[in-house]
Amino acid sequence: MTAFAADPAFDAGSLAVTDWPLCQVRLQDDARFPWLILIPRVPGTVEIEHLSSEDRTRLLDEGLRAGRLIRRMGEALERPVDKLNMAALGNVTAQLHLHVIGRRRDDPVWPDPVWGRGTPQPWTASGREALMAMVRAD
Repeated sequence: MTAFAADPAFDAGSLAVTDWPLCQVRLQDDARFPWLILIPRVPGTVEIEHLSSEDRTRLLDEGLRAGRLIRRMGEALERPVDKLNMAALGNVTAQLHLHVIGRRRDDPVWPDPVWGRGTPQPWTASGREALMAMVRAD
């Protein structure tokens, strides 16, 4: 069986934080938004339909868990989340992954989608470490 590996393209904009039962959890390195990426650790998976029924349920459960974390991140950053977005696009990176993004009506690109809009603002070292610690403690 092939071992799981995240597509190297994820390294350009996100940081691996931890593993949950199904997914590798990554923090998107863009301080404009609290944003996690969940990558199911199932080699060769491109579409949600490629997951077993049990893993599809797990993906949704982990997406909801990430959503709760995103809301807590927003509160910790003193930028409460107005809208939680979840998306599994995969147009650029085919490997199945789920974006969980906290949006605010006053964020820099509201109401547009976040992809390709504006310039990403990397987290400060202390901000990045604090959010990663929050994810690991969950």
